[in-house]
Amino acid sequence: MKVKEFIKVLEQNTGKELLFAYTRDQFAGANYHLTEVKNVTFDTTDCGGKTNYWEETHFQLWESPKELGKRSYMTTDKILAILRRVDGIKPIRQETELKIEYGNVDFPTSVMPVDKIDKDERRVYVNLFSEATRCKANDVCELTALEVQGEKEAAACCS
Repeated sequence: MKVKEFIKVLEQNTGKELLFAYTRDQFAGANYHLTEVKNVTFDTTDCGGKTNYWEETHFQLWESPKELGKRSYMTTDKILAILRRVDGIKPIRQETELKIEYGNVDFPTSVMPVDKIDKDERRVYVNLFSEATRCKANDVCELTALEVQGEKEAAACCS
């Protein structure tokens, strides 16, 4: 999901609580804060020698230990206010893919794309998913589609 699409969802659902599901039926605590907005640039070279370049935007969520018992979630309005403030200081790249950086004591910090967004009368649910690492040089490694998802990928790629 692009940043501009995410912001549009927030603008169409003002005044609602915003929840982030980092895995099935597991949500960031109501004590979460949007602590950082990152314009991220990747300039990489894969094991096949191909260079890759892309940009993403990461929203970092953090759970405040001082608010462990909090029951109400941050609202779409609050997130929009933070994003407007950030954008006024350093423009947010609206056309990039949005990823959410999140972790807690039971879940290792991960950078996850948005899978889908569900809504009801009171809340907006942002469902995230984890991406597995993969070999970007499939043609060099001569991997079939089935091998890319299996264990042969690691052995074939950089050997």
